Amino acid sequence: MSGESLAQHLANGISLGSLYALIAIGYTMVYGILLMINFAHGDIVMMACYFAFFGITVFHIPWYITFIGVIIATAILGVVIERTAYRPLRDAPKNSVLISAIGASFLLENLANYLFSGRPMSDPTIAILSQNISVGGIQIQAICLVIPVITIISLVVLLHIVNHTKTGMAMRAVSKDYEIARVMGVDIDKIISITFIIGSSLAAIGAIMWGIRYPGITPMMGVMPGLKCFIAAVIGGIGNIKGAVLGCFILGLGEILIVAFFPQLSGYRDAFAFIVLIVILFYKPTGLLGEKTTEKV
Repeated sequence: MSGESLAQHLANGISLGSLYALIAIGYTMVYGILLMINFAHGDIVMMACYFAFFGITVFHIPWYITFIGVIIATAILGVVIERTAYRPLRDAPKNSVLISAIGASFLLENLANYLFSGRPMSDPTIAILSQNISVGGIQIQAICLVIPVITIISLVVLLHIVNHTKTGMAMRAVSKDYEIARVMGVDIDKIISITFIIGSSLAAIGAIMWGIRYPGITPMMGVMPGLKCFIAAVIGGIGNIKGAVLGCFILGLGEILIVAFFPQLSGYRDAFAFIVLIVILFYKPTGLLGEKTTEKV
């Protein structure tokens, strides 16, 4: 393999890992605070793709305005799901919340199938982001350069919110001890809603970038990216934002490079995520950056 070809694959891997990271952060934030997996998160990504498609194609809204509207609409959708599917079961057994999350996922998939049909739709081409740019002798699509930059900016802003604001302090308090935070005056409902707003907004940004990078929208398109992002979050240490990002880059680069070096295994590309998950959890059950927790009895 030539150096130019390897650089091309690395660029694609970093781009894919960045996309995974934008989606996976939503998983890890919700788990860090509620200790539950939001299985509807991948379908929120799918709905965001449809929002973007109809905003640009049907309503002919400029793409930059559409993207802002998509982020807002997706954040609202995340809050609606939290208030209807999760909040009523907050004090219920964890199994009930898990079943509700799976039900919310199925609801979004079937709702999209009913409203938009199962016919694949293609995101409109945005010339400035779809053009090829020559970098060091290799041709890279502009969106591949934009995605990592957007991911880094989003991560820096998120870490600032979590570590240097009162809202972030409240999030960390709730994640440490739900009941003590309530006793100390933290508005639990408000903090959880903000968590879903942030997670869904990042998912919307990831969905927009995903739609440009990999055109093609179906009601089931969010299943596999959602599953892989969940796996990446577990690999890095579920509940740890930096760990989720690390896991996503491992997964993204691994998927691209394994196909590059072993083309005959391209049909098993999706299996790579599960293999990495099994191997890492075998040696480090808490994930790469996960911490062991003790439970008092």
